[in-house]
Amino acid sequence: MFADDRFRGYEPANLRKDFISGITVGIVAIPLGMAFAIASGVKPEYGIYTTIIAGLIVALLGGSRFQIAGPTGAFIPILLAVVLQYGYEDLLIAGFMAGIILVIMGFFKLGSLIHYIPRSVTIGFTTGIAVIIFTGQLGNFLGLSELEKKEYFHQNMLEIFKHFSQLNGYSILTALIGLLVIIVVTRYAPRVPVLLVALIIPTLIAVYFYPNKLDTIGTVFGEIPQSLPKFKFPEITFGKITELWSAALVIAALGAIESLLSAVVADGMTGKRHHSNRELFGQGIANIITPLFGGIPATGAIARTATNIRSGAVSPLSGIIHSVFVLLTLLLLAPYASHIPLAAMAPLLMFVAWNMSEYRAFGHILKIKTSDSLVLLTTFVLTVFVNLTVAVQAGLLLAVLSFIKKKSESLQFNDRKLDLTAHFNYRTFAVKGPLFFGTAQALEHSLHSTLQRAPNAIILNMSEVSMIDATGEEKLASFIAGVKKNGGDVLIAGLPSWGIDLFKKSGLYETLGSTAFFLTEDQAIQSLTSFKQTAGD
Repeated sequence: MFADDRFRGYEPANLRKDFISGITVGIVAIPLGMAFAIASGVKPEYGIYTTIIAGLIVALLGGSRFQIAGPTGAFIPILLAVVLQYGYEDLLIAGFMAGIILVIMGFFKLGSLIHYIPRSVTIGFTTGIAVIIFTGQLGNFLGLSELEKKEYFHQNMLEIFKHFSQLNGYSILTALIGLLVIIVVTRYAPRVPVLLVALIIPTLIAVYFYPNKLDTIGTVFGEIPQSLPKFKFPEITFGKITELWSAALVIAALGAIESLLSAVVADGMTGKRHHSNRELFGQGIANIITPLFGGIPATGAIARTATNIRSGAVSPLSGIIHSVFVLLTLLLLAPYASHIPLAAMAPLLMFVAWNMSEYRAFGHILKIKTSDSLVLLTTFVLTVFVNLTVAVQAGLLLAVLSFIKKKSESLQFNDRKLDLTAHFNYRTFAVKGPLFFGTAQALEHSLHSTLQRAPNAIILNMSEVSMIDATGEEKLASFIAGVKKNGGDVLIAGLPSWGIDLFKKSGLYETLGSTAFFLTEDQAIQSLTSFKQTAGD
């Protein structure tokens, strides 16, 4: 289906670079995989399984040389909502269905659609997701172990306030140590894998100085198995498909957006070009296979992909090495993960949320105070307080309405009335801009309002009309019919060839006659003058 040129020009000397970058990004991926799984309402090992399987498949079949796939923060609100409403088993079915949708999107070459999503919408829901992730970790940060996860933001905030008296000082201390490590390492040792260090140091402190004083992965989720789970095909029924199709569609849509955005970022960092439709295909296959081994939905991870590139990756081999490294870590070190405090994972997710928040871009779009600001705020608020599906739909609808309004305002009319004789006059109209359903009403109003006393002839200069749709053509035909009914003539000047073809298909060309069309306005005026002279008026 796709030709693979991602290994073109590969040399043996590049193997060392791919090996180093693969190990580096693998170190970063381990704590994130567990943290994202826990935040999504499932066991931490499911995040590890996803990192291994999805990361390997996307490296083999994806459309980018550098893409690192796995569980991501953007999925957390969606996956948590599915788990709370339907359960973990149905989440696997929704992920499986989402994979099929992604493969279909790749097959029909829908990868370019990413470019039609306004930045105000993507920034709005990305920042909203960041707020959900950040606030979702307050319970673990404060050690509130009896919190019940709810579907909506305000419900979760009420849960925190309700249990605020149950603060655990050991949890707060552990989380603060992790946060301090993140700040110090990020500032003074940026090459060090900060998330792994920020997980290990507070974990060691908690284990040696105050063991059994706070919740850990082991006490909440049990031991992490030292192996991949067995293959298991989910029990998919027609009822499950009808029940979960909307969730699957949202997972697929967000997965497509996130993976293609990540690939675009990689292109910008390396100067290479990804294959968007192949990327969708690879992500789709990954999301079909991963649930068969207990993994949750995955997509391209922007931060891990950027880490891969900065570490010197040359080819998809680095992604393969990253997956193998995580697998070996699972097989050898899984028992030690049970000692990790949940409070130590909270700063990691808060750090991820802060980095993905796009707060600078958010503030910039708000500052310019245009219709994009309204789209941004609407998408953001609905993402936080309702859900991502409603937010994106509302954001896109507002963006489309804003676009139509701007286009309708871009339609311009310039008219003038001239007399050839005392008994014969004509009026010219220069129509500039798009003539479509958003501007058709303005066209009708502008033409009819200036024709209280219809002239003998009207020249429509349409040389600067950028488009005409069915509604615009219908309004124009209605106006021409009205002029002819009053005994007037209509001449068309400067209409591009595509407009001539449209009028021929609609029948308007035949209605006016071939003699009513001219290359320029001057030719149309000269025709009227010649006609009057011939008539002897």
